[in-house]
Amino acid sequence: MDMRPSQRMRDLGVVQQGAAILTEAARVFDLPAERDEAERVVDELFAAMDRIGQAHPFAKGMGLAAPQIGVSRAAAVVEPPGDAPAIILLNPRIVDCCDETDEQYEGCLSFFDVRGIVPRPLKITVETTALAGETVTTAYERGLARLVHHEIDHLAGLLYTARMSAGVAPIPVEQYRHTGQTWAYDRS
Repeated sequence: MDMRPSQRMRDLGVVQQGAAILTEAARVFDLPAERDEAERVVDELFAAMDRIGQAHPFAKGMGLAAPQIGVSRAAAVVEPPGDAPAIILLNPRIVDCCDETDEQYEGCLSFFDVRGIVPRPLKITVETTALAGETVTTAYERGLARLVHHEIDHLAGLLYTARMSAGVAPIPVEQYRHTGQTWAYDRS
């Protein structure tokens, strides 16, 4: 019998739903004073993402937040789809988002047996802290905004199910029909 997706993720070191660390706000870094610690956590995230990426393809991109590897610090990494460079998020916070939203299916490595339809803004503006301590502001749109927003939620102790519309439940991964495809957006 094949191993359940959530068991595969647990075996790869991903903390699973039900663990308290996933519902707690992660502790921010004091940068640049905690630069070494921030670099260590980011290295751990990249190592975990490498293991996960070898076990499962991610056509929509992939993100991982430090609490998902058992580290309650405000760090996450997002690997966009394609060959775009990874995005490192230290102490991220959303400072602006557009009113226009869309709904797309999301998955989460911490409960990978289901997918849920989640409304999110099509554009967000995020402030992060660079290792040297300065604040960096970046705007993300569409699928990348969705990935970044999902990881920032993890750092606040929120799972995507908290953002799903009332009365809508996640579906078993076996019923999900978009594996291997990027998110679809109108070309307008």
